[in-house]
Amino acid sequence: MGERSFVGRDRVRSAARMVVKVGSSSLTTPQGMIDVDRVDALVDVLAARRQTGTQVVLVSSGAIAAGLGPLGLRARPKDLATQQAAASVGQGVLIARYTSSFARYGLRVGQVLLTADDMMRRSHHRNAQRTLARLLELGIVPVVNENDTVATDEIRFGDNDRLAALVAHLTHADAMVLLSDVDALYDGDPRKAGSARIAEVRGPEDLEGVELGSGGSVGTGGMVTKVQAAKIATGAGVPVVLTAAAHAAHALAGADVGTYFHPGGRHPGTRLLWLAHAATGRGRLHLDGGAVAAVVERRMSLLPAGVLKVEGDFAAGDPVDLYGPSGHPVARGLVNFDAGEIPDLLGRSTRELASALGPEYERELIHRDDIVILEPHVH
Repeated sequence: MGERSFVGRDRVRSAARMVVKVGSSSLTTPQGMIDVDRVDALVDVLAARRQTGTQVVLVSSGAIAAGLGPLGLRARPKDLATQQAAASVGQGVLIARYTSSFARYGLRVGQVLLTADDMMRRSHHRNAQRTLARLLELGIVPVVNENDTVATDEIRFGDNDRLAALVAHLTHADAMVLLSDVDALYDGDPRKAGSARIAEVRGPEDLEGVELGSGGSVGTGGMVTKVQAAKIATGAGVPVVLTAAAHAAHALAGADVGTYFHPGGRHPGTRLLWLAHAATGRGRLHLDGGAVAAVVERRMSLLPAGVLKVEGDFAAGDPVDLYGPSGHPVARGLVNFDAGEIPDLLGRSTRELASALGPEYERELIHRDDIVILEPHVH
């Protein structure tokens, strides 16, 4: 391992606050039950790091998987209602297991269930940020999971890898460790001879030609989502280690295990990270060339005058994709109007709308602070 990589991993070794994410497959038996020994082994590592003074936030999957056994289900259900029922039962099982395991070290845990909405809406994510900060101040180990019992198909994280990356940014973590059943990112199928571990990733060029496989049967996050999560975190300045749960102790110690993703220098807002990397547009606004230039190049708010067509069924505050004349999405933003209101606004100036419909219509469709420019492949 080169000197620069060693220096990079030293940021993990010296982190004062870190986010550790563990996947379902690392916590459960093949039958879907919580594996007590696996949980205890993970907690042994986290508690040891916690006792050195490091603040630890644990983002843990496993609620749905933990609910399979008690509900008599043999496999992860495909319909949302049954997934939510399993999560409701399993979340209690999961948090009870963590409470008991951390108690062996005199540590208390606090359950934090988040939805995608909590990361997107300003008041929600500020509340989440304050809660997590206070838990850490009180010496509690926050155990974070997606709130599967209320999440919807349209707006949800869908995996905890991206949630962990956003939590790392939300809590101003110094490092993030993604633990799964795969020990590293490889340049080919790790089950085949000749595939080599990718020890570090400095940028997209290091991933060119790398084929990312899918996940297992219990969890939802495959290698694709882990790399996406690493991109979100490193884009916010947080270094990431991706490795297997069995290597957790070495990973947290900064040893040469797994794949290390070097952080970038940008620190975008949490909601913009969510919009760019984790949100799904609930509708589409088609823009003329002038509006695209204003939004993308001059980073201005989107006004009704530049919108040609609206598609989809969405409410004020929802994410929508902005399409240019080329037919490709160029940006994503949080819209200020319901879908049904917008057709009457198209092509008209805000002053004209205020005069005709009232002062509440003298505002932008999407404020510039709620718009993120999409890279060509982020959609």
